[in-house]
Amino acid sequence: MLVGVLVAGVVCVLVALVLAGRLGPVTAVAVGGLLWSIAIIGLITLLPATAAPGIVSAEGRLGTCSWDIGGPAPDGFWIFSGGQRLLNTVVFVPSGALLVVAAARAGRAALALVPVGLALLAAYSVAIEWTQLELARIDRACDVTDIIDNVTGAVVGVGLGVVLAMILRPWRGRPNHD
Repeated sequence: MLVGVLVAGVVCVLVALVLAGRLGPVTAVAVGGLLWSIAIIGLITLLPATAAPGIVSAEGRLGTCSWDIGGPAPDGFWIFSGGQRLLNTVVFVPSGALLVVAAARAGRAALALVPVGLALLAAYSVAIEWTQLELARIDRACDVTDIIDNVTGAVVGVGLGVVLAMILRPWRGRPNHD
């Protein structure tokens, strides 16, 4: 997993370097960081939880996602008391924040880009849970609560991103290509 994180990080730094001249440094770093955060989410949610996940028989495989809102996650809770649910929320916060900073350079178009990006982050969470359901071998469980927590984290991230965009003002210092 760590090798994957490092490789994804190197690729995303290269993407940011390539984009910096065209988009400006703040937006380029935000785009590279957004791509890296999405890659990290994929790595931590789709790699097996243990080094030897074992074998899940066709009969033992779950047929549907858990719709038990608030469970079966360890340390189940509703509003951020700790454990797996907090991690599921926190892991999407950087993506939401970087989405806003990356989109802020687009001016008024950001008013459409951010909700579309947020919907794509929600769809990514759904795709991860569906993949966990279909690939029982990775020893992960599909849970609707995870989707709720992931989207909550992305929304919190969008709020933080608005503050960051106001501080960093990525629309400044962009090259003038008239």
